[in-house]
Amino acid sequence: MQPFDEMWAAQGGVRDPYSTFSAWFDQQDPELLKAKASEAEAFFRRTGITFAVYGDEQATERLIPFDLIPRILAKSEWDRLSQGIEQRVWALNAFLNDIYHDQEIVKAGKVPARLIQGNDAYLPQMERFQPPGGIYTHIIGTDIVRVGENQFFVLEDNARTPSGVSYMLENRETMMQMFPELFAHCRVRPVETYPGDLRRSLAAVAPPACEGSPTIAVLTPGIHNSAFFEHAFLADQMGVELVEGSDLQEIDGRIAMRTTQGYQPIDVLYRRVDDAFLDPLAFRPDSVLGVAGIMNVYKNGGITIANAPGTGIADDKAIYSYMPDIVEFYTGKPALLENVPTWRCAEDDSLAYVLEHLEDLVVKEVHGSGGYGMLVGPTASSKEREAFAAKLRQNPGNYIAQPTLALSTVPILTEAGLAPRHVDLRPYVLVSDKIRITPGGLTRVALKEGSLVVNSSQGGGTKDTWVLED
Repeated sequence: MQPFDEMWAAQGGVRDPYSTFSAWFDQQDPELLKAKASEAEAFFRRTGITFAVYGDEQATERLIPFDLIPRILAKSEWDRLSQGIEQRVWALNAFLNDIYHDQEIVKAGKVPARLIQGNDAYLPQMERFQPPGGIYTHIIGTDIVRVGENQFFVLEDNARTPSGVSYMLENRETMMQMFPELFAHCRVRPVETYPGDLRRSLAAVAPPACEGSPTIAVLTPGIHNSAFFEHAFLADQMGVELVEGSDLQEIDGRIAMRTTQGYQPIDVLYRRVDDAFLDPLAFRPDSVLGVAGIMNVYKNGGITIANAPGTGIADDKAIYSYMPDIVEFYTGKPALLENVPTWRCAEDDSLAYVLEHLEDLVVKEVHGSGGYGMLVGPTASSKEREAFAAKLRQNPGNYIAQPTLALSTVPILTEAGLAPRHVDLRPYVLVSDKIRITPGGLTRVALKEGSLVVNSSQGGGTKDTWVLED
């Protein structure tokens, strides 16, 4: 079965969302487009838009490949998607509030207790504590794949520290600089409001101790982190300070940052440091990335931490498999966005099925991210599948499995012209006094022909994502 092509209709011709772009593209000089592609690469290199690849001895910094051909969504397509995303994000926050309080969903038998109490991402330190504004997941990236005209599936939820939004913003700026005339023809909804929206969203959840206009800062693990460029970029775009743990300390029940005028209290900390390293007094005592005592300050109303500690349990891929039930439990309505069918390897019947059908399945670690630690059965060798089967038998609860979906394709620019490649989509959602969904998001593309792996760490690239105004 041929994957759904988002630009070309099955019966021939161009699909409506791409009609204006296609007419423009047909008039372009192929050599000029190749030159523009090189120009874009040079821009990204000058700007320092790179990411680190852990475990890569050859090169720790890489440029994320950028493709000039935009991914285009009609207004009607986006409206359906955003309604489903808003419903899901609301349910995720309700779920987190519930599991750290009365656990009604467990009592109702909708989610097994073992998936929560035995989960490394569950933080007992958050029990019976309500974050400012009742918000746990202030910034969410929801990974979505498409398999048909009106068939979208949520692949996973990223509720801890979702990355990639800087690439979404830089992709758009690059396209607008190189092809201003194209944007004059295509009415594309803006994404450049994101930094301002992020700042407003964070300010709206200031803690009880805040007096006046909230002071916001971005906490980074430092320059060696894979997403450091993004941390610095967002702090700069919001007009707030970028800080490391060594710049902060607890003073008089507040967390304060070092400035040229002495220490200044922070009201809201957008942290890009994992839970385990956030506070050496509460979590890992050997951490030098966080701030000693920040959890006490947080629980006493002295600071807001975004995203809240303990939200990582919503990223768990075993929890993900229960999301349709979770959405319906808290909203009273069926989920508008479907999950990918999922086998939980912790269950004996599911494990037996997965072991028997490894060549057809994608197997993932429940806490995995970035494309690491997964098996893509159809493209793996028999030796790789045998080795992975041994891991599954040894620790089945660490894995889930899903069918290999025929992800939709969008053309990329190649030496020979346009060629289809598989894509996914990560829309970004801000949650505070209201839910704000940036129109579009980050499209990740598998640049290798036939590949389904879109992660930049595994050789994928990115595209600008357009949502049309009408």
